[in-house]
Amino acid sequence: MSYPALMRSLLVLFAALLAFGQEANNPWPASALLDPADLAKTLQSSDKKPTVICVAFPVLYRNKHIAQAIYAGPGNRPEGIEALKKAVANIPKDTDIVLYCGCCPMTQCPNIRPAYRALHELGFTHVRVLNIPTNMSADWYSKGYPSESPNPQP
Repeated sequence: MSYPALMRSLLVLFAALLAFGQEANNPWPASALLDPADLAKTLQSSDKKPTVICVAFPVLYRNKHIAQAIYAGPGNRPEGIEALKKAVANIPKDTDIVLYCGCCPMTQCPNIRPAYRALHELGFTHVRVLNIPTNMSADWYSKGYPSESPNPQP
């Protein structure tokens, strides 16, 4: 095998291993990913809305968030996980829950994976993750999807 062919083969193998490793880091199955357009449509038209929980940093939630989302604190901190546990303490384990963060591209998000794991460990059976490839601004707010902001100060 020639050197260029060997290098191409190694590069393909490395890329495949990297892609496989990325999937392995996600605690949710691919079927648990929810497209922003699908959630927006559900929030705008459905009588049975999911429980939407924000696990982002406080400043992001205070600035703007998905309409009627519950804030549970950043999922990468123990106090955020405790707040998440309190937020779901009185809801049935089969509740339709959608988690989101949106602080950064989901592949780099420090909050969403620990929050998903915590809900799974608590026995929740219908937890989905909002697929935010870039951030909330690009993937939700700029598209006019249902959002809430604090009232402007007079």
